[in-house]
Amino acid sequence: GDLGPFNPGLPVEVPVWLAINLKQRQKCRLIPPEWMDVEKLEEIRDRERKEDTFTPMPSPYYMELTKLLLNYASDNIPKADEIRTLVKDTWDTRIAKLRLSADSFVRQQEVHAKLDNLTLMEINTTGTFLTQALDHMYKLRANLQPGESAHSQDF
Repeated sequence: GDLGPFNPGLPVEVPVWLAINLKQRQKCRLIPPEWMDVEKLEEIRDRERKEDTFTPMPSPYYMELTKLLLNYASDNIPKADEIRTLVKDTWDTRIAKLRLSADSFVRQQEVHAKLDNLTLMEINTTGTFLTQALDHMYKLRANLQPGESAHSQDF
């Protein structure tokens, strides 16, 4: 595609794939997003731990961006190890919340759920498990209906 020309020393916004490609060829220095800062990530982590519901994340791709930038440009990111730990802590907190929500959803035999402020990656980590669990529960409930013969069980 057509990108550039780029002026040396002047920051420019480019797609992540291009930034990583240029960084790998040692043609640029990456500037991390504003939210990729230790103090901001500590606030996000602490807010996530305090709230019962999912809090908005700074980017819908926070996990993917963190992984890519820390894998390919950690030398351009101040306190990269602390950032990695804070993002992982936030991820773990959110996944634990998601598991508890899914457990509550199944136990209360809910029909629908609200997934506000979840990222696609978070939804995908539990999506398969949750849909399979709901499918099994449906089959079990269908077999408990009175009037059906024992021979019509579907497993």
